[in-house]
Amino acid sequence: MLLSTQTEFFGKVYGDAVAIRMIKAAGFDAFDMSFFEMFGDKDYPMNGDNWRDYVCSLRAVADECGIVCNQAHAPFASSAGDEEDDKRRFAAIVRSMEAAAMLGAKVIVVHPKQHLPYTTCKDALFDMNVQFYRSLLPYCEQFGIKVACENMWQYNRAAGRIIDSTCSRPEEFCAYLDAVDSPFLVACLDIGHTALTDEELPYFIRKLGKERLQALHVHDNDLHGDDHTLPFTRRIDFSAVTAALSDIGYAGDLTFEADNFLRPFPQPLHADAAHFMCCVGRQLMCMIQG
Repeated sequence: MLLSTQTEFFGKVYGDAVAIRMIKAAGFDAFDMSFFEMFGDKDYPMNGDNWRDYVCSLRAVADECGIVCNQAHAPFASSAGDEEDDKRRFAAIVRSMEAAAMLGAKVIVVHPKQHLPYTTCKDALFDMNVQFYRSLLPYCEQFGIKVACENMWQYNRAAGRIIDSTCSRPEEFCAYLDAVDSPFLVACLDIGHTALTDEELPYFIRKLGKERLQALHVHDNDLHGDDHTLPFTRRIDFSAVTAALSDIGYAGDLTFEADNFLRPFPQPLHADAAHFMCCVGRQLMCMIQG
């Protein structure tokens, strides 16, 4: 099991190359390459003609540092409901898949489509997403990388609370994977998202099981908002989470998506804050591995 964290926050502040170096210096085994800026910044190098050169430069930095890219995250949202815009989004997702493979990632998280309201369009979203993930399989084979579907949530503005969305429940998550029925599609369980939808985390983990569950997004929250902060700082029971992961013989990596922990700190404390994150990750790994 490798301990990993995302490049997202440090990448925005310092650039991706420095982010990789900082993650290595903090003590992590691996980095999760965040491609979010492909939809957020038109000048991001991944959106340019020389994007492969950029990826090669990042791979060279990682190799020089002695750190691996264990997984990546495609840009999101995967759909907006507009045909032309969705074609652009699909092309960017495919580009991120190739880039992730070039970096050495084993898996890339790709959000399911959820531009429709889940409460009234559950079946339509299911059919749409099965087709969507099947359309990514040829690229998985071409690039040699797995795609991980992630459990999501939506927000009920009238009620002022988070509600279910695609793959919020383990039975539906399993149904998605079983419908696509490919070794190239696996589950990434977002621990924080699960807690927000009132699902029992240990049950969810055991229901997915070792074969389906091959990646994690590990972070904490107050059970009300998607805080994306460091475990043990909010209300999720990580003793129960790690026990369930141990019970199924979880064989994937432990990857933080907890960058909001870093945001309050001034730059002179970023390195120390990242090192503390690493210490927390090592404790979680000990709890899983016994």
